[in-house]
Amino acid sequence: MNKNILLIVIASLLLLSSCTTIGQDKERFDYKVVIIGSGPAGLTAGIYTSRGNFDTLIVEGDIPGGLLTETPEIGNWPGEKSISGYDLMEKIRDHAKHEGCKLVSDSVSKIDFSKKPYTIFTQGGKSYQAQAIIIGTGAKRKKLGCPGEQEYWGKGVSACATCDAPFYRGKTVAVVGGGHTALTEAHHLARFAKKVIMIHRSSEFHVADPIKDKVIQDPKIEIIHDSLIQKIIGDRRTVTGVVINNRLDQKITSIATDGVFVAIGFIPNVEMFDGQLELDDRGFLKVSGDSKTSQEGVFAAGDVIHRKYQQAIVAAGDGCKAALDCIEYFDKG
Repeated sequence: MNKNILLIVIASLLLLSSCTTIGQDKERFDYKVVIIGSGPAGLTAGIYTSRGNFDTLIVEGDIPGGLLTETPEIGNWPGEKSISGYDLMEKIRDHAKHEGCKLVSDSVSKIDFSKKPYTIFTQGGKSYQAQAIIIGTGAKRKKLGCPGEQEYWGKGVSACATCDAPFYRGKTVAVVGGGHTALTEAHHLARFAKKVIMIHRSSEFHVADPIKDKVIQDPKIEIIHDSLIQKIIGDRRTVTGVVINNRLDQKITSIATDGVFVAIGFIPNVEMFDGQLELDDRGFLKVSGDSKTSQEGVFAAGDVIHRKYQQAIVAAGDGCKAALDCIEYFDKG
């Protein structure tokens, strides 16, 4: 009797081992294309590669849909007069799935580029192999880190004048920053706002750009140099003002404003490619042509590569280009 029980136990363990092995095999997938990132660039690339009949996996990342999902209202996406960033990305996500993309809610931790197929490892403990990779990991907005910024993000605090300027028609807004992006934001906002207040930490603009003179000469734009925002204040519904500190005399001043535009730059999400893919002098992925990185069969699109225009529609266009370059890569191979 004991012998029979032992045989049953051994058989059960063998069966369990077999099932585990099958499960592990099911977790090991090979794809023609793996796309890293699920913003407009990554999802658009997936739509094109899937329609090109290439087996495609999209690893969504920490924020499925990307930073655009944090935008309460978008009024400049073609065909959508008004839509939230979340709803727009859900539509594009559904489109990608409809075309045959597989999406996984996970983040990439590292990639082995030493041999093909390339191996992508995720934080969830899975690994995927791919003949080609499209990178659409985007960029993080540099934030002020002051009290009130996160609380009023999307409620008067923004990082895109092109997106949100029409909401401030006839109102007063503040722009934080002094680079090309901040000057461009202020110039654009001045077309709509009653008054634009630029808050810049330095004593002058260190930008060789004709737009600088336009901003300085615009009567609707007031420039406050040598100052930092200490706090963004509001009425719990929206922004009502900012508290600034003059770096020279330490004077604290409160300024009434209906909105704050943070324009101090972006940090590309390139940590996982450190030392493996070539970066440009600003730390963005360097590409030749429109999307080819320094690694054969690896393409990049969207805000992870430096572009003059930080717009979702441009990122989507980049995703299209990367996918077409990827398809051409396979056709030539």
